Amino acid sequence: MYVAPQIHLNDGNRIPVIGLGLYQADASPSTIRLVKSAVREGYRLFDTAELYGNEYETGQGLITSRLLRQQLFITTKLYTTAGGRQKVLQSFEQSLHRLMTNYIDLYLIHAPQGGHVLEAYDTLLELQSYGKIRSVGVSNFGVEHLEVLRQSGRSLPAVNQIELHPFMQQRPIVDYCHRFGITLMAYSPLARGSALRDPFITRLARKYRRTPAQILLRWSLQNNFIPIPKTNHFNRLRENFQVFDFQLSHQDMRNLTNYGYQRQAHSGWDPINNDWNQFGPIY
Repeated sequence: MYVAPQIHLNDGNRIPVIGLGLYQADASPSTIRLVKSAVREGYRLFDTAELYGNEYETGQGLITSRLLRQQLFITTKLYTTAGGRQKVLQSFEQSLHRLMTNYIDLYLIHAPQGGHVLEAYDTLLELQSYGKIRSVGVSNFGVEHLEVLRQSGRSLPAVNQIELHPFMQQRPIVDYCHRFGITLMAYSPLARGSALRDPFITRLARKYRRTPAQILLRWSLQNNFIPIPKTNHFNRLRENFQVFDFQLSHQDMRNLTNYGYQRQAHSGWDPINNDWNQFGPIY
């Protein structure tokens, strides 16, 4: 069985280069089976969240896979920073309990909202110092939000998880993260499925004798993003993971990037214009 390779984060920890996103996965036995099947296919990174309501099922799937805990990489997210330190600690302990583990590999602030972002971030750093969190990260943070952390002298997050695909390139955020050593994790790397029928991408798929999804995932990987495609279909688990035995040519990467940039879509979440103190949608 092939297991996904790993890369180093800015804190020295290692992370698999692809994972399974569990957004919209049901809180039901089907998700337990999905996670177990993903482990058998070679997945080791699993991305869930307090908000998703499936941490328990994720944990059950991982526990029953019978892999050692250190062979797995669990990512979950704090729902909101509202309530400050005590609410963060409570939410974190509840996530630990549901996931049936004594530490989290990567714990993210789900979005820069709730009014206590800096206090929440400091609490995550505190938990990291105790060994309960291996890596601290954020999600849906724009340049302005990251710059507040940097200017404050705090340790920068290891990861920023944002929507990334050829039609949502978010270049200012990507450039900033690359400049300061923050790894980018790409949610919705398949453009929520809409790009799978795009004629340019389907032509590339025919050229490489691959699926459109595999072309999009190679684009993420070759841009040094960590894609976390989600699926509820067991056959797609294998398809999304079989992306390590080919590469897109430099010219095709450039053409796909330029093609997508000329057709940029708009996300339902706008990290650039989200105020730190407002409540807004979380994805």
